[in-house]
Amino acid sequence: MRTFEELYDIAHARHGDALTEKIGNSPDQAPLLEIPEDRWLSMFTRMVFCAGFNWKVIDAKWEGFEAAFYGFDVGRCAFMDDEWLDELLRDTRIVRYGAKIQAVRDNAVFLMDLREQGGAGQVIGGWPATDFIGLLALMKAKGNRLGGTTGQYGLRLLGKDSFILSKDVVARLVAEGVIEKTPTSKKALRATQDAFNEWMEQSGKSLTYVSRVAALSV
Repeated sequence: MRTFEELYDIAHARHGDALTEKIGNSPDQAPLLEIPEDRWLSMFTRMVFCAGFNWKVIDAKWEGFEAAFYGFDVGRCAFMDDEWLDELLRDTRIVRYGAKIQAVRDNAVFLMDLREQGGAGQVIGGWPATDFIGLLALMKAKGNRLGGTTGQYGLRLLGKDSFILSKDVVARLVAEGVIEKTPTSKKALRATQDAFNEWMEQSGKSLTYVSRVAALSV
């Protein structure tokens, strides 16, 4: 496996002086503690509905989503009953996809459960980057449709230090002999995490930074 310095050199050869701007700044973890529960649910819902849809369609309807789900009030969404579900299935302000609408309820329950451990900001914000796969496993097991890149993009947009297994990142990991394809098994995900941990240790950079360099090296 190439060192992080070698990956960076490859990325720099491809992008030149624009590389620094493309990598951007690493997220500050502190603000995660200040994100209200409804904004966690809003972002998770947005990513769930964007999966498999044109993002522009969801963006155009998002004000309607916020209104239809009452600002993503976690308590209210967690207790969504069949009557409200039926109303949402007829609500033209949103994309009327039954399974994804039910995911809003399930993910609200997930966020409520995290209150026992201090809340989403405390649990997710405090989760170590060196065990990011552990956080993804939690979200897959306890949330609904938050596995895979859906959860990864949501966490990145919320400011969580993270990797995203995009097509380019997977291609780099395959080229380095870390995995053979998009990792889904525990063994492959463990190998992925180990590779990122090694690159973080070598560079002293965040998981987000390393992930972006990996993507830009392809």
